[in-house]
Amino acid sequence: MKVVLQRVQRASVTVAERTVAAIGPGLLVLVGVAQGDTVDDVVYLADRIRLLRLFEDEAGKMNRSLEEVGGAVLLVSQFTLLADCRKGRRPGFSAAAPPDQAEQLYLALAARLREQAVAVATGIFQADMQVELVNDGPVTLLLDSRREN
Repeated sequence: MKVVLQRVQRASVTVAERTVAAIGPGLLVLVGVAQGDTVDDVVYLADRIRLLRLFEDEAGKMNRSLEEVGGAVLLVSQFTLLADCRKGRRPGFSAAAPPDQAEQLYLALAARLREQAVAVATGIFQADMQVELVNDGPVTLLLDSRREN
């Protein structure tokens, strides 16, 4: 699984001109599920999302986690994170998991975060979504559950 974390002051998802999810301060998390991903990937990423120190302390240093600041998460499924752009001019998406598997693991990530007392809002899987955010910092990180280093 690949995720893009963006520290936000606020973020929202709109589908068909209707806001379906919104958060205040926290993290916008774009989620790409790859073929072969499992619940182990979900567990790893949920812990990283919750515990990475991405928020400033009193001294202005990134020294506080989402859990410590009581921030929320807006999860948005985004299979395009698995795009292969190395050849040609059109991205290939063969590394992305099939929709049924991807949705199951995307929902498992939301559930795992909720089990850990994180407030989670979600977009609508496979919907044409408009995502709005006010990036804080900006702070943007890429996490890959399969990366070795």
